[in-house]
Amino acid sequence: MCPSLVPLGILAAALPLAGAGADRAAEREEMVRVQMEQRGIRDRAVLGALRSVPRELFIPVELRGQAYEDHPVPIGQGQTISQPYIVAVMTEMLAAERGSKVLEIGTGSGYQAAVLSLIAGHVYSIEIIPELARRATATLDRLGYRNVTVRLGDGYKGWPEEAPFDRIILTAAPPRVPQALIDQLKPGGRLVAPEGATPFDQELVVISKDASGRVSRKAVLDVRFVPMVRSEQR
Repeated sequence: MCPSLVPLGILAAALPLAGAGADRAAEREEMVRVQMEQRGIRDRAVLGALRSVPRELFIPVELRGQAYEDHPVPIGQGQTISQPYIVAVMTEMLAAERGSKVLEIGTGSGYQAAVLSLIAGHVYSIEIIPELARRATATLDRLGYRNVTVRLGDGYKGWPEEAPFDRIILTAAPPRVPQALIDQLKPGGRLVAPEGATPFDQELVVISKDASGRVSRKAVLDVRFVPMVRSEQR
């Protein structure tokens, strides 16, 4: 597959469409209070982003009633939007900051990218499924998340033209985090990813690279994600 770029705005602040999803703000508040705060999520920027992003608009219309429930939701093409709590956990572990340059592998619906866009400087997101890349691009653009750029391509290769990245996050699980992604992580950076050969033996791992380039990894919790596939598997 020959990668393509779908720009959503360069180095601009994320300015979500005024009033988007306002009618379900109470549900978002309840989601944050029960599913995040009561389970130990404390990062105020993460909680604020989750209160702001209208999750239901990243989900197929017929399933939007499930948007704020405590489980993943199908988004088509055999993919899902992650459980809200897992989005919160991974975003908090990533520890992105306002100036951070973030690489996301697995755009999916665009929801995780939207959350990160309210915390980081710019989000570069790669999606291997053309229909999802197009749909996520349209949703992010319509809602006004301007500091996200979506690329159609193979996440195993990363985005070398834009490397290095301060933070890297994977929303699909490879058997092992590709070395290409670790190489594209800036010294002092952090990578958060599910990892495992099958959905039944996956762990969420945090990979850190210190100032001298030495890499360390820590397994955090058991998870279950869709597999991360290569372009030739498509």
